Order: sequence, then structure tokens, then C-alpha cells
Amino acid sequence: MQKINYKYIKTVVKKALSEDLSPKGDLTTNLITSKNKIVRAKIIAKQDGIISGLDFCKTAFKLIGKETVFKKKIKDGMKIKKNKVIAEITGKIKTILIAERTALNFLNHSSGISTITNKFVNKVGKKTKICCTRKTTPNLRLLDKYAVKKGGGFNHRFNLSDEILIKENHLNSGVNFKKLISRAQKTKKVITVEVENFNQLKQVLGHKFKRVLFDNMSPKQIKKCLKLCKNKYETEYSGNTNLKNINQISRTGVNRISVGSITHSAKSFDSSLLI
Repeated sequence: MQKINYKYIKTVVKKALSEDLSPKGDLTTNLITSKNKIVRAKIIAKQDGIISGLDFCKTAFKLIGKETVFKKKIKDGMKIKKNKVIAEITGKIKTILIAERTALNFLNHSSGISTITNKFVNKVGKKTKICCTRKTTPNLRLLDKYAVKKGGGFNHRFNLSDEILIKENHLNSGVNFKKLISRAQKTKKVITVEVENFNQLKQVLGHKFKRVLFDNMSPKQIKKCLKLCKNKYETEYSGNTNLKNINQISRTGVNRISVGSITHSAKSFDSSLLI
């Protein structure tokens, strides 16, 4: 997977600030006569959770006012308690007012993903990996997957160029499975084959690929399939997982569980900025 770097952060944050300020800037802040006054502000957690996205938050303030001093009180990936200070900012009042919403949007979005990911991680055994999917916010996939890792989760393939995942729709396209696997092997990429039932699993067994993905199966069905695999493949489960059933799925012995909701349905973390 690609790594987060300042160039990426700056590009993404610049676009977000432009979205908030085009075409005429912050009309409300422009009304304040003392907008160049230096003030201090604090970002405070309004819930317990896992923090991430601090560099995106910091960059929003720095792009508006280079003089801004952003002091982190916690690191990405660390737990925070309600009412604790996440960061302190010193800068012009106009800078803080203009950048506030964009900065908090990045922080709260990322921390929300990290927080829910960590809840899933804490529900499963140590041998089970909680993985994200490609069900991410458009143009923010790198941030979303970074947030998953900071919450204790693991990344699935980053994009369609990363790995090969053969699903039912690929097989329904009319291509023979044996030929498809043969072509996939030549790419030297990780190959995952999705199966929806026991009979489909029997049809793909014996072919050379890394991982088999059990799609929308019951724990009983998963256990039956795992016996047939006999440690020949890495195993993964996907489909309608939540905090209530994740432990039961983990106890089947499957290696990985991919959870789309940790990115596509994560509740935004609750924090506020006070001057």
C-alpha cells in the first residue's frame, strides 16, 4: 500500500480548504476587525476513542496561516478519554476560524474509523485479523486505510492493481476458471478466490492461489469449509459482519475478516475546538 506523506496530505487538505473557501473566502471572519490577533485554542475529545489524522488537521491550519503553532498532545493510534485535550493551536484568530471546520473534518473522520476498527479488533481473538475493504470515501482511500491501521486493523488490497480477487461475477463472464487462474498466476500477484458455498469451494480446491474468501456463510458453513481447506490456503470471511456477530465468526478459526462498515459506515469522532 502507498504511504502517507506530506505531499499527499497537502494536496488533499488544499482541495478541502478550497471547497470551503471558494469563491470569496470566509465572509463571516472577514467582518472581525481584530482578525490578526494571536490567540490560543484547544481541540478537545468529546468521547473516548482512538485518535488519527492529526497531520491532516495540523496542515489545514498551517496552510491558512504559516505562523500557526500546532502542538499535539497525543499521537495517532493512541487512546484518548472524553474531555482530554487532543491538540493546542496558537495562531491568528482568522487562521483558526477559517481552518477549524476543515481541520476537524479530517481529524474526526479519521479518528472515527480508527475508533470503530479498534472495537472490532477487541472483539476477536489474537489470531484473527480485521481487514478493511475498498468501500472507502472517494479520493480519501489512503487516509481511510491509514486510519484502519491506527485502530489495530489490517489493509486489504489498496486498489484493483494491487491484488487479484476472482469473484462470482468474473466467473459468470464466461471465462473458464482453470484458464483464469492460469492467467492470474502469470501476474505474480496475490490471488484470492471467493466462494459462496461448500460446492464452489470443492471446485476450486487443488488450484494454486493464496487465499480463499468465504462470502456470506454461516459459522457452521465456514467451519465445514475450513476442514476441507486443511490449511492449504489462507482464509478470509466477508459479509454482514457487526460487533454482535464478529466474535462468533472469529471463533470458527478463519484467518481474516474483512469489514466494509469500518470505513463506509464509521461514525465521525466527536471533538470540538475552543478558543
